[in-house]
Amino acid sequence: MAGIYTGDKQISGDLEQAKIVSKKKPHRDLDLSLKIHPIRKDIIPLKDDAAIKNAVKNLLISNFYERPFQSDLGANLRGLLFEPAGILTNIQMRDNIRFCVEKYEPRVSVDSIDITDVVDENRYKIEVFFTIKEFSTQDSVEIVLRRLR
Repeated sequence: MAGIYTGDKQISGDLEQAKIVSKKKPHRDLDLSLKIHPIRKDIIPLKDDAAIKNAVKNLLISNFYERPFQSDLGANLRGLLFEPAGILTNIQMRDNIRFCVEKYEPRVSVDSIDITDVVDENRYKIEVFFTIKEFSTQDSVEIVLRRLR
C-alpha cells in the first residue's frame, strides 16, 4: 500500500479505516448511582455504550412537564400507569417510547419493544431493544413500572 507524503511525515496504512475510527466521539454521562472511585475519591462516569444506555433509560423514566423548558421531553409512562390495563394502554406506551427515543436520542434506533402487563402484581415490565448507530451494537433497557397502593 502506498503512503501519502505530507510535509516531513509519511502516512501509511488503511486511511479509510482511520477516518472511520477518528469520527467516533466518546460519550460520557453521570452515573446516577454516584459510585465513588476507590483511589481518586471521585464519581465514576459512564462511558460510550453505558452512557448511551443510561441516556435512553433516563428519557424513558421522564414524564411530561418534569424538566423545565422541555415540557414534552420524556415518554410519560408513569402518566399511563393508572390507565386501565389492556391492549390500548400497551399500544400507547409503545408509541410513546418509540416517539420519545426517535425524537430525543439520535444515537440509537429502536429495534423492538416488549411490554408485559403483570396484573397480579400491579406492574408493567418494559424492555426496549435498540441498536447504537455509531458502534453498530445492540443493547436493551429494562424498566419496571409499579402501582403502589
